[in-house]
Amino acid sequence: MNTNVKDNDPRRLDGQIGTPKQFVWLRRIVLTVIILNAIDAMLTLIWVWRGRAIEANPMMANLVHNNPLLFVIVKMALVALGTVFLWRLRRRKFAVISIFGVFLVYYWLLLYHLRAINIGLIQRLFQ
Repeated sequence: MNTNVKDNDPRRLDGQIGTPKQFVWLRRIVLTVIILNAIDAMLTLIWVWRGRAIEANPMMANLVHNNPLLFVIVKMALVALGTVFLWRLRRRKFAVISIFGVFLVYYWLLLYHLRAINIGLIQRLFQ
């Protein structure tokens, strides 16, 4: 093993990555995932209550209709636990890739919700 490579050098050979500066950005992405999850939960409830959508996750669909507060709590808790788990493993490439993947999924969901809002507004303008 190369002893000239320092502990915080991304060229390390032990499969770990990250510098303090990179972790600042990664932490912001993790926090953004949690915020996007909360927005997704609220917008999902609105769309389901209005009859314009269904909850795609079959395990959560029952909660949306029968206990919306518990739906939000469970959804927030599961994503928080997942992001904490990935954050604790943030020096591993797989965890960093997973964090970015989860971020992209929630970003796409936000765009999906915004598109639905935009379509609803356009339909109201022409009624």
